[in-house]
Amino acid sequence: MTRPLAVVCDSGGMDSSVTAAIAASDHRLAFLHANYGQRTEDRGLACFRLLADHFQAEHTLVVDFTALKAIGGSSLTDESMPVREGEPVEGVVPTSYVPFRNAHLLSAASSWAEVLGPSAIYVGAVWEDSSGYPDCR
Repeated sequence: MTRPLAVVCDSGGMDSSVTAAIAASDHRLAFLHANYGQRTEDRGLACFRLLADHFQAEHTLVVDFTALKAIGGSSLTDESMPVREGEPVEGVVPTSYVPFRNAHLLSAASSWAEVLGPSAIYVGAVWEDSSGYPDCR
C-alpha cells in the first residue's frame, strides 16, 4: 500500500526540519520553501534542498514572496533594522517577525495541495517556542 502524500512547508530551519521528520514517518513528501528577501535566504534555500534530498521528497517547489520584503517591518527583510539580541521579552513582538508570513506560506501550500492532492499539509509553527511571533499562536 502506498503511503499518502503530504505537503511540508520547510524553511530549512529547526522547527520545519523536525516537522518534516514527523511527516516522513507516514507520508511521501512534497517540500515547499519560500523566499521573501530574507537575510538568510541563501542558507535557508541550501538547507531546504539538503533536507528535500535527505527525506527523498517527490516534489519540491520554491515560491517567491518578494512583496514581504517591500512591505518591510522586519529585521529579516530590512537591513536597516537591527536584529534584536538576547532573550524574548514578554509581550514584545521580535524585530525578526515578518508580518503575516506564515499565512502566505500556508496559502501557497494550499494552492499547491489543490494540484497535488495530498492528504495533509505540515507547517512548523510552534506556539510554545513562538517567542512572541503572532503567526505562531
